[in-house]
Amino acid sequence: MSENKLTYKTEGRTLVMERMFDAPRELVFKAFSESDHLEQWWGPEGWETESRKFEFVPGGVWHYCMRCKDENQGDFYGMESWGKTIYSEINPPEKIVYTDVFSDEEGNSADGMPATQVTMNFVEQGEVTKLIVHSQFESVEALQKVVEMGVVKGTDSQYRCLDDHLKQIQHV
Repeated sequence: MSENKLTYKTEGRTLVMERMFDAPRELVFKAFSESDHLEQWWGPEGWETESRKFEFVPGGVWHYCMRCKDENQGDFYGMESWGKTIYSEINPPEKIVYTDVFSDEEGNSADGMPATQVTMNFVEQGEVTKLIVHSQFESVEALQKVVEMGVVKGTDSQYRCLDDHLKQIQHV
């Protein structure tokens, strides 16, 4: 197994992250496209995700809540973070395009938080998959705000959770 590190760079108001996964492309895509799978790994380590609504079709919405269940995370313990994804393009198993926003429990977009246009490309490389994520923000300042909030560290943690999930489902 290779050591899969998250790499990232910024290009203007776009954050580009790349990561390899030791699983076939169809399986990695499935982990992003089915609610039962997303709930098993989405969110940073020590957090659990619950889907309130999940419609994996263009124009569909995934409304979810992440809750910190790890007492060792101090002030984050017990915290909830609501999010909403609005899918605009789905091309299995190659590409998912969506808008990502912070939301409230009812699914209303959170004021003052940047919306992000996300394009995920799943690139088959033999038995491994390269995931390339382009996240375009409203402005360079909005991108900087999210980077300062720890989006890269959180994504890296989340992808380690996905690694564990892929190992579990790969041999089922």
